[in-house]
Amino acid sequence: MSFEDQFIAIRRRLHQIPELGFEEVKTQQFLLDYIGQLPQTNIEIETWKTGIYVRVRGKKSKRLIGYRADIDGLPIEENTSYSFKSKHPGKMHACGHDFHMSIALGVLTHFADNQPNDDLLFIFQPAEEGPGGAKPMLESDYLKQNKPDMIIGLHIAPEYPVGTIATKEGLLFANTSELFIDLKGKGGHAAFPHTANDMVVAASHLVTQLQTIVARNIDPLDSGVVTIGKITGGTKQNIIAEEARIEGTIRTLSIESMNKIKTRIESLVKGIEAGFSCRAMIDYGSNYCQVYNEEVLTKEFMEFCNHYDGVNLIKCREAMTGEDFGYFLAEIPGFMFWLGVNADYGLHSAQLEPNEEAIPTAIELLIKYLEWKTRS
Repeated sequence: MSFEDQFIAIRRRLHQIPELGFEEVKTQQFLLDYIGQLPQTNIEIETWKTGIYVRVRGKKSKRLIGYRADIDGLPIEENTSYSFKSKHPGKMHACGHDFHMSIALGVLTHFADNQPNDDLLFIFQPAEEGPGGAKPMLESDYLKQNKPDMIIGLHIAPEYPVGTIATKEGLLFANTSELFIDLKGKGGHAAFPHTANDMVVAASHLVTQLQTIVARNIDPLDSGVVTIGKITGGTKQNIIAEEARIEGTIRTLSIESMNKIKTRIESLVKGIEAGFSCRAMIDYGSNYCQVYNEEVLTKEFMEFCNHYDGVNLIKCREAMTGEDFGYFLAEIPGFMFWLGVNADYGLHSAQLEPNEEAIPTAIELLIKYLEWKTRS
C-alpha cells in the first residue's frame, strides 16, 4: 500500500467509529495505537480528556508550530453508498473530521520519520461540534506550558473541486451561538382551550417573531442568521401542550450583531411570557467566536500555494459556518483554510461522500509548507 493510500484506508476505519463530543474513547484509542507505532525518538505524547497532544521535537527549534485536527462526529444516521458505513447507530462523520484526522496522521507520520527543524505540535481536539473542545484545551495545563507560536487548521469544503485551497486574510468563519428556548404553560383538554395556556401556539408565534430580528434589527450591510431547526411540543393531538421547546442557531459576522440579536431574542421572549401567561427559559448552549486569520501568516501561506503546483488557490469570501478553532486563533497567530473535496452533498448531510483524493493532496501540501516554514 502506498503512503497516500494508507491514509485513505485510515480515513475509512475512522469513518466507521464516529463518536460525539467528549465521548471519543474508541477514536482516541485508535489514534494512540497508530501514533504508538511511529518512531518515538523525537515524539512526546500527552492525552487530555479524549484529545491528544503530540509534540515532534525539531533539530534546532526556535519556535513551536501547532496543527489542529478535530475528532468528533455528529448525531446523524448515515445514508451513504459506502461499504464502510458508521458502525455506531445514529452517529456519522458528516463534517469531515475523519478526513481531518487522517490528514493530520499523514503529516505527523512524515515528520516522525523526517525530523523538522522547528518543533511541531499536533492537537487532536474533541468536541468541535459541541459542547466545544478548543477553549478548554487552551485552558489546559499542557497548552499553557506548550503554547504554539503559530497554529494551522483546515476544513473540508464539498463545494470546491479536489485540488482547491480556499482562504482569505481576516474574518473567515462567523461568530456562532446555539439557541434553546423552553416554554412552560398550562396543559389541558383540547375541548376546553380557555382553561389552558397552549405552548404550541406560543412557540409558533415566537418562531415567527424571531425571523424578524435580522430583517428589522441588523444593519443590512452587516450579516446575521437566526435559524430555528427544531420545534417540539405536546404529547397527543387532543391535549393542549403544557411545554414546547425551540432549538436553533445564531450566526453573525460581528460580535456587536451577536449581542444585538441576543438582546432582541430576550425582549421577544419576555413578550411571549406576558402575552401567553407562561414561563420561558433561554439557553445559548455552545458559543463559538469568529475564525479570524492573521494577515501576515495567511498571505504568506497563500503566496506559497500560488507557487505550489499541486493546488489551485482561491481567495474566498467569509462564511456563516462556525468553528471553535476561532478560540485558538484568538490567542495564537495562525489561519484556517478550506480543502476542496468535490461532494454532491454538503456538510452535516447524511449523504456526504467527500472525494478521498483530497487526503493525499492535503498531506503533501502541508508537508511541503511545514518543511518550508521550519526552514524560514
